[in-house]
Amino acid sequence: MTDMGARIITTGLNSYNYHRLKKAECRGWMHYNVAQLLKEPIGSLRSYQLEENFTGPNKSADSMSGLVEMVRVHNGILVRATVEVRSNLICSRCLGEYPTASQLDIEEEFLPTVDPQTGHKMEQPEEGEEAALIDSNHVLDLTGIINEYNITNLPMKPLCDLDCKGLCQACGANQNLADCQCENEIMDPRWRALAKLAKEE
Repeated sequence: MTDMGARIITTGLNSYNYHRLKKAECRGWMHYNVAQLLKEPIGSLRSYQLEENFTGPNKSADSMSGLVEMVRVHNGILVRATVEVRSNLICSRCLGEYPTASQLDIEEEFLPTVDPQTGHKMEQPEEGEEAALIDSNHVLDLTGIINEYNITNLPMKPLCDLDCKGLCQACGANQNLADCQCENEIMDPRWRALAKLAKEE
């Protein structure tokens, strides 16, 4: 991502300081260098417009867009984001691919692992405590968090339509596309031999 706008709000000042975001602050897909933000006063803010294409779970060309805000807080960086994800899912009835869109409302606090002022390692959360961490190069990676929110937001049983007819249990044809010539009633395979004899009589 390049040439994105960022806004800093500094505690104690009544004015907004707008500036162009340097390329160094954004190091690829969903990776943000927050070294400078960690050095700034509590309340300092960065805003990023997000517009990304990626390969979805079905190897399809999915995309996402939205607004990401990062706020300097006492312990680290608070991330707030509203992201629309457009992806392709596989219907659980007919196995056809269909497009879908969902909105993710994200709020997560990221803790630094290295002090940006001194370079010293910082105390980490106790074992068993879950925490999102900023790496030793002061890079905040949103990929994992967005993936977690997206997976949680996915339907347990995806349907292309509530009235999806699914697949024919006999021949496997997609009944949304055309009616197959199979019998409507699926016979227990244990009775098929008797049914065949009855037809021959």
